[in-house]
Amino acid sequence: MKNKYETVPVRQLRWQCSESDLCFESTEDLSIFPAILGQDRAVRAITFGLQMDYPGYNIYVAGASGTGRTTTVKYLLKDPRFQKEEPDDICYVNNFKSPDMPIALVMPAGRGVAFRKEMEILIDHLRTTIPQLMESEQVREQRETLVESFNQKQTQMIKEFEQRAGQERFTIVQVQMGPYSKPDVLPLINNQPTPLESLNELVQSGAITAEQVTEIQQKYIELNKELAKVFKASQKLQKEKRNRLAALDREIIRPVIEEPLNEIRLEFTGEKLHGYLDAVLNALLDNLDLFKPKGESEEEGAKKGASGQDPFLAYRVNVIVDNSDKKGAPVIFENSPTLAKLFGTIERVPDVNGHWRTDFTKIRAGSLLLANGGYLVLHAMDVLQEPGVWNALKRVLKNRATEIVGYDVAFLFAASAMKPEPIGVNVKVIMIGDSYLYHLLYEADDEFQKIFKIRADFDSHMVRDPLNLHRYAEFIKRLIVDEKLLPFERSAVAEVAEYGVRLAGRQNKISTRFTYIADLMREAHHYAVQEKATRVQAAHVDRALSEGRHRLNLVEEKIREMIGEGVLMIDTTGSRVGQVNGLSVMNTGDYAFGMPTRITAQVAMGRSGIINIEREAAMSGPTHDKGVLILAGYLRGKFSQDKPLAISASLCFEQSYVGVDGDSASSTEIYALLSRLADLPIRQDLAVTGSVNQNGEIQPIGGVNEKIEGFFYTCKVKGKLTGTQGVLIPRRNVADLMLHTEVVEAVQKGLFNVYPVDTIDQGIEILTGRPAGKVNRTGKYPAASVFGRVDNRLRKMARGLRAFSTL
Repeated sequence: MKNKYETVPVRQLRWQCSESDLCFESTEDLSIFPAILGQDRAVRAITFGLQMDYPGYNIYVAGASGTGRTTTVKYLLKDPRFQKEEPDDICYVNNFKSPDMPIALVMPAGRGVAFRKEMEILIDHLRTTIPQLMESEQVREQRETLVESFNQKQTQMIKEFEQRAGQERFTIVQVQMGPYSKPDVLPLINNQPTPLESLNELVQSGAITAEQVTEIQQKYIELNKELAKVFKASQKLQKEKRNRLAALDREIIRPVIEEPLNEIRLEFTGEKLHGYLDAVLNALLDNLDLFKPKGESEEEGAKKGASGQDPFLAYRVNVIVDNSDKKGAPVIFENSPTLAKLFGTIERVPDVNGHWRTDFTKIRAGSLLLANGGYLVLHAMDVLQEPGVWNALKRVLKNRATEIVGYDVAFLFAASAMKPEPIGVNVKVIMIGDSYLYHLLYEADDEFQKIFKIRADFDSHMVRDPLNLHRYAEFIKRLIVDEKLLPFERSAVAEVAEYGVRLAGRQNKISTRFTYIADLMREAHHYAVQEKATRVQAAHVDRALSEGRHRLNLVEEKIREMIGEGVLMIDTTGSRVGQVNGLSVMNTGDYAFGMPTRITAQVAMGRSGIINIEREAAMSGPTHDKGVLILAGYLRGKFSQDKPLAISASLCFEQSYVGVDGDSASSTEIYALLSRLADLPIRQDLAVTGSVNQNGEIQPIGGVNEKIEGFFYTCKVKGKLTGTQGVLIPRRNVADLMLHTEVVEAVQKGLFNVYPVDTIDQGIEILTGRPAGKVNRTGKYPAASVFGRVDNRLRKMARGLRAFSTL
């Protein structure tokens, strides 16, 4: 039977890619599209940002996942236009004056490793040359001559004191004081050294007299004072000897150190580097004991050996950034931007005693310094999720310098007192994220807009025209080549293109979320290989789509089972007053599907207006609440110009327990109310979706394909398709239709219908089979029309309420 209401023509239910749209037999006939497809705006923005070599012109790449943001960034960073000279190497060396504040040296690319090698050669050379020089006969004679001259002076000084003491009948002895001994003078009694404590015994025995004891004691005091002076003079002489020996050593060894150092100065320029070499010279000359032959510095060696530390560690060079093998500016993609990985750290190691220690050789660069002079690519969500990273990144980009700190992994505070010299940073940061994060940062952080001045927006779709369709096919060829997939036949490419249009959500658009396109191609290739095909055909793409849905639609199938068993009450035949099949979209994260929901309305005389049960139960969102308020506005504008709206009505999404949002059911709710007020049944073989404004115009909604398909499969679950079943959709959504082929075939066979509507008037007529009604010359609706019955009911309710209010 011919449908008396307008339906969407079959050709408009789905865009189909015809053979004439693709002028090739298979992808083997195509060239590879060489550029980024469908993102001209974003490419221009990124290009501009890369060209702006000024502070703050870092780039935020915004867009939906799968639109090729990272791929585009990689592609553009390989462009020769954005290549720069190799950045400098960065080294840390010891600060001999303040070891806790290592010095940063910056030198041309490749020179850092060369400088480290030269310093290692220098130390190895000195460790061999200096001991040999010190053991040479000439140096030994010079040292022995100097030592001998001081020894003679000391011997003469002691000899003179011994003679003076002998004249007074005293002698010099060594007296034991615990573990030590010290020189002392004792009187000679009968040519034997006699302690002063024994003199009283000798007096008692008559060996000496008391007067002699007094005389001896007085001489002891005088001689002991002279001995102290001699001992002090001897110590001074020893000190002078050591100083003279050290000066001699420095004089002898200085040329040995200066000569290779001067060669290094000639090879490596820079005032700061030459200042460091001066410090190295002085430090080596001040620590010549490091070069003493074995046996001469056993105590020092024991101390150094106990800690296990290289005695020449202070003269090493720590190259934290080596660009010797780089060609052009570095490009670093940091996928795990922790504080340590992004900004560097200072490692700690246990010594042989189990104590933690660190030094300048344990400083490690992070991605920020590795990308210095080039580009650093980060993901916004990763940066924001890591504690402290975002604030630290802002400081670096504002100050254009970074300080490396050793962080405690567990508590995120500095674990080392070492403060390496800050290093200047000149890096272009490209941060990839979604648009929501961009707007959140822009509004919440005043500094964000100062350091990320470029935003590159990636679109999720592009215009579907013949040129872009051909480029789409060339993109498919590129992926085939890159991933070594089987060639795709023209029919398979057409299926992929149709999937891209479905993703885009509009027939004149095609998706640029190439991650999903690539996944479909890989899966189709897999099934083609399983069947031992030489090319991927349309059937393989269809199977990939079908299998993909099957992996994800368990919840959808369970809901259909519940509908089929009558647990979820949905009618697909007959008519009911105040009851309409609404449509909603459920999203499980990686899969979306449509499902019908019974929407009911009840009305009574009163002044409460329209009660949204979902809102009263705190189960509705603000957009849905707005839709109900618009509904009330529509009723007031349509029926309350000559009487008050004396109504208490309730609307409910039956068997809905997960919350409701969106205004796509607002037209459905109006139909339910009108049906209840007019006491006219609504066809249950139809489902409705569509937003509405206060003028009764049906507005477009999202998820139209999923909603139509959801009711289609519900009708199939409830029984055979009757040919009268269908869905009312906003006319403005017709261009969004990309229905499954099964639905299109059913419509083509007259088993299912899709009705485009512009107004509530059109929709209520289809649902009730009655004309909506138009106001005549007297300002009234025809009595038999839907609006006439509604108006009459509302008028009676207003009179009744007035009558009750006078009681």
